[in-house]
Amino acid sequence: MKLKLGFLVTCSVFAFSQSKPLKKSNLSKSKNIAKSNVVKSTVAKLPLLSEEVPLLIPQKKNRKSGFVNQKGKFVIQPEYDLVMFFGEDCNLLNSPNEKVKKFGSGDFATVEKGGIAFRINKSGKKVYQYKETDLGRCGLELKKALFHAYILNGKYGIIEDSKFKNPSDRSQFAIYPSYQYLYILEGNDLVNPMIVATYNDKFGVIDVNNKIIIPFEYADIKRNYSWKLGKMFEVTKDDKNYYYIDSYNRSY
Repeated sequence: MKLKLGFLVTCSVFAFSQSKPLKKSNLSKSKNIAKSNVVKSTVAKLPLLSEEVPLLIPQKKNRKSGFVNQKGKFVIQPEYDLVMFFGEDCNLLNSPNEKVKKFGSGDFATVEKGGIAFRINKSGKKVYQYKETDLGRCGLELKKALFHAYILNGKYGIIEDSKFKNPSDRSQFAIYPSYQYLYILEGNDLVNPMIVATYNDKFGVIDVNNKIIIPFEYADIKRNYSWKLGKMFEVTKDDKNYYYIDSYNRSY
C-alpha cells in the first residue's frame, strides 16, 4: 500500500497506509561517518543571502518539486510530487521505534513521490521511508491566538480579543474593517502575526499595526504553513505559477 502525505502544523503531521520498508544498508560505520561529513560539507557551501529564510527552499519546475538554494539554483533536483520545508516531524520524534527517531529532526525534509513519503537529507538522499508502525503521537501545544479577523459591513478588520468589547467604538479595533479579506497566518509570534490581506482585488501581507509587509500586487497568497515553517510566503501573480518570497518581497 502507498503512503499518503498530509500537511504540517508545528511539525509534520501525516495520514498513512502501510508501505514497504527500506532495504537495510550494508555500509560500514566508517562509510556512514564519511557520508555524514559530505552532507555537512554540502550544507556549509550553500550561499547565505538572508539568515531569516531557509538555506534550502521548495521550488517547482515542470510540475515536479525539489529544493533551490537562496540564489535560486537547484540543489535537490525537482523529481518529487510534493516537498515540505526541512523541519521536525513530531510523529517520528515520538516514534516507538528508537532507530527512526533521528529522522524526525530538522536536518531532514519530507517528500512524496509516486504516493510514497520519504525523509531526505540536505544532499537529497532518501534516508527513510515512512511506515505507519513507526509513527508516534504528537504532543502539540496549542497556543490561543491574541488577534482575530472581524467583519463589519462586509469589510474585514482585526481585533485584539482582550481589548475588544464594543464594535461601535472605532478605537477598539486593532485594524478598522476596510479590507476585502483578511487571514491571520499561523506563526511563532502571537504578538505580531503576519496577515494575508486583499485590497482592490490584489493580495498582500500586513501586520497588526496595519503596516504593509508585502505590497498588494499578487493574484493570490496561500494560507498555509510556509510562514510558520520557513518564514516565507507562497505567492502567484497569474493564478498558476506559485513561488516563494521572503518578508522583503524577494523571490526565490
